[in-house]
Amino acid sequence: MSKISILDGRPGLAAAVGQAAEVAGYLWSAGWAERNGGNLTVNVTEFVDDAMRALPALGDPLPIGKTLPALKGCWFYAKGTGRRMRDLAREPMGNGCIIRICDDCAHYVMEADEPVTPTSELPSHLALQDYLIASGSSYKATLHTHPIELVAMSHLRRFCDSRTLTRTLWSMIPETLAFAPLGLGFVPFRNPGTVELADATLELIASYDVVLWEKHGTVAVGTDIMDAFDQTDVLNKAAKIYIAARQMGQEPEGMSDAAMAEVQTLFNLPKKRVK
Repeated sequence: MSKISILDGRPGLAAAVGQAAEVAGYLWSAGWAERNGGNLTVNVTEFVDDAMRALPALGDPLPIGKTLPALKGCWFYAKGTGRRMRDLAREPMGNGCIIRICDDCAHYVMEADEPVTPTSELPSHLALQDYLIASGSSYKATLHTHPIELVAMSHLRRFCDSRTLTRTLWSMIPETLAFAPLGLGFVPFRNPGTVELADATLELIASYDVVLWEKHGTVAVGTDIMDAFDQTDVLNKAAKIYIAARQMGQEPEGMSDAAMAEVQTLFNLPKKRVK
């Protein structure tokens, strides 16, 4: 007899978690999720019903590390700490957990299916989710992963600057500018899992599509987890093109400022985050 899951009879919730599993498989296949690297959260509050609200917690409340008032009563699917993306891809509820934010907005409880402790980067993810809700955004997903070429660029001092990094990536191929029109923000190195890293990320995500943590990885937000993956994928493709050109022995010319301005005008690209 198969085990009953919270996903049973809830097609919307099952689809959201299933999409997270699909993206986890892409991350592993791309080489962006070594061992237990990377993590994700998805706001699933819209799929919560009365039966879910009546469920007992799978343990005592755990601290978030900061108070996030916009998250009161919200529910999230999150990858488990120490869990592998390749395992989440085939068994999302055994390697992730649905959590509920407590009324004090400073703690959370695990609700289903198993007491899988969420990612160690939970403060960063939930701070971003708090910002999204408070700003009226339709974005519901956050993704942290380790795109090889973008991380490699963060090891070069000349690219440790949001403006230089963004312009270089935009100039590699028109699609980068079209699909990541706000560019890539850069956060100098902070220790993983800290409130300081969460705060630094929060400062930039309001202005950029994706944020790059120096010598570590990226953070993206999206309308769903696939959208967050696509944002990251587009920018890393531009990094691949840059590195491929450099391997041919020269600094790539890239599109001119005038050419990029034409692309912005042609596609009426936004210059600030659209809710």
